[in-house]
Amino acid sequence: MKLNIAVLAGDGIGPEIVAQALRVTETVAKKFGHELQTKEALVGAAAIDATGNPYPDETHELCMQSDAVLFGAIGHPRFDNDPSAKVRPEQGLLAMRKKLGLYANIRPLIIFPSLLEKSPLKTDRVEGADFVTIRELTGGLYFGQPQGRSENGDTAYDTCIYTRMEVERILKLAFEFAMKRKKRLTVVDKANVLATSRLWRQISKEMEPQYPEVVVDYMFVDNAAMQIIQWPKRFDVMVTENLFGDILTDEASVIAGSLGMLPSASIGIHTSVFEPIHGSYPQAAGKNIANPCATILSAAMMFEYAYKLDKEAALIRKAVEASLEAGAVTEDLTDDKSKALSTSAVGDWIVEYILKA
Repeated sequence: MKLNIAVLAGDGIGPEIVAQALRVTETVAKKFGHELQTKEALVGAAAIDATGNPYPDETHELCMQSDAVLFGAIGHPRFDNDPSAKVRPEQGLLAMRKKLGLYANIRPLIIFPSLLEKSPLKTDRVEGADFVTIRELTGGLYFGQPQGRSENGDTAYDTCIYTRMEVERILKLAFEFAMKRKKRLTVVDKANVLATSRLWRQISKEMEPQYPEVVVDYMFVDNAAMQIIQWPKRFDVMVTENLFGDILTDEASVIAGSLGMLPSASIGIHTSVFEPIHGSYPQAAGKNIANPCATILSAAMMFEYAYKLDKEAALIRKAVEASLEAGAVTEDLTDDKSKALSTSAVGDWIVEYILKA
């Protein structure tokens, strides 16, 4: 099979972690006899520096012409610390989501047995936890208009907007995911306060009869935040709006032992994007210490979702799990920093495992 992949490394640790995911992708493609073609493009702060635009037209065209996008991270402290900045790296990410129609972000919570002790939760609470969060990605507060500040700068406002079409398509995807898993769906909202949440709940209840085998429960977002920590094993498929999903999935990621372990897939109308859920981690940029596993696991999701190559995806996940069991990990996953491997050394270990498998 021909694999045509756009590579958007981005900022901070993005280039380092994407480089290792790309090595793994190349190794797997060669092992299974696939023809791989990759092309790089700018996004985020790097794109602003080069073109003034965090998501240049050239980058968008490459994404549209590709089968999949392997993405790193965006963000830079000089923008974070400047509230008056007119152009920000994150605007590139939002533009990419909107232009590519990436309405659904799929974030699986993966608990590797060898990392149970790294979880902040007690082992009996987290062992066996396995759920997927489906986050709506192109609506809500992040995209609502009007948006801005008053002339004197003392008042700021954001608008949360959802349409029936946006809600129906994300709920349809969530119901379908639930049908393939344990047939349990949790719809997270704030329907006791927000009009948009009441629309979500109304539409979900209208759709329930179409999926009679799925058991649906509804949970306010503040309760969901507590339940994820108290009883993570109670969830199977969770679906929620953009802002809630952003926060809850970062919270859930800690359960796995490190933010550097969770992958994601953003799918929708055009080309899908595969990326780790963490940010650009500028403090570690250039130091070769960042955990590449979330990006490598995102490459596994790419093989699975973009190409339907389940065996290739399974081998990548097996290689990552083997590296964890062998203690071939970066400093975020070991108490003894002297035994920590570099980003590239973890990549070496996983590539070698795949070659020998």
